[in-house]
Amino acid sequence: VSVLGKKGSLTEILKGMKDVSAEMRPIIGKHVNEARDVLTAAFEETAKLLEEKKVAAQLASESIDVTLPGRPVATGHRHVLTQTSEEIEDIFIGMGYQVVDGFEVEQDYYNFERMNLPKDHPARDMQDTFFIERSSTMDVTKNVLLRSHTSNDEAHYMSTHEPPIRVLCPGRVYRNEAISARAHCFFHQVEGLYVDKNVSFTDLKQVLLTFAREMFGADTKIRLRPSYFPFTEPSAEMDISCNICGGEGCGFCKHTGWVEILGCGMVDPHDLKACGIDSSVYTGYAFGMGVERITNLKYRVSDLRLFSENDVRFLKEFESAQ
Repeated sequence: VSVLGKKGSLTEILKGMKDVSAEMRPIIGKHVNEARDVLTAAFEETAKLLEEKKVAAQLASESIDVTLPGRPVATGHRHVLTQTSEEIEDIFIGMGYQVVDGFEVEQDYYNFERMNLPKDHPARDMQDTFFIERSSTMDVTKNVLLRSHTSNDEAHYMSTHEPPIRVLCPGRVYRNEAISARAHCFFHQVEGLYVDKNVSFTDLKQVLLTFAREMFGADTKIRLRPSYFPFTEPSAEMDISCNICGGEGCGFCKHTGWVEILGCGMVDPHDLKACGIDSSVYTGYAFGMGVERITNLKYRVSDLRLFSENDVRFLKEFESAQ
């Protein structure tokens, strides 16, 4: 610009040609034009070299050395709760159970009424259940909620199938509880149901003993304690011998040697009748367990919140478990 531009030195010389004698004008004009041609060629060559260097530098920075080993691609794996749930399912499938999936958004009628939970039962209170729609007239067919257990799947299945029935119902459930290390507003359950002729509590005990030993080891012992559930009678809670201390007593089992893992019992005749099954001919048993609880016992996870916080560091600990 300083030499060849409109205000450059060569341009100024050409502007001063009017003051040069006529015989000198051709000579000076020739030298100025030769200088312009030489400088223009030099500037163009330099610009070309600079551009080539710029392109070369860009190519070098963007180039890929195909001889280098490839970058590892992070792969996902099944969540530890999924792994535990599938392990539970495999055990019961081996005993002839069929896995049934149901609805997380459910009618009050199937979640409560069909499971012998009348309108005035405490579990219907808003502090326990997430209601999406609630009828002012307490019409259970119009109340819509997030299921509080997977028993609704059992109610649907019994209403549409004839005995013998042997199903396993896994899934996520919701309860309006404060979130802490020991509780969450959503968690996972696996419930089982068997309905047929001459089904007894002895059958239930043997099935649960088989499950406990398959899940926690051949030396596992169980005990059944009387309890209460609206949809079973008689009802019981099942404990297993602590798999950490072997029943000797430790902090995990509160030095009792036993850990509670599930609830169970014989299906209440009211539930069978409500689903159109003749309770004078058929009997059945049901059981339900929390997947988080079973996972805690297997892997000793102390805080339930870790299962749903998606901390990759925590989840990667269970890659080899699958």
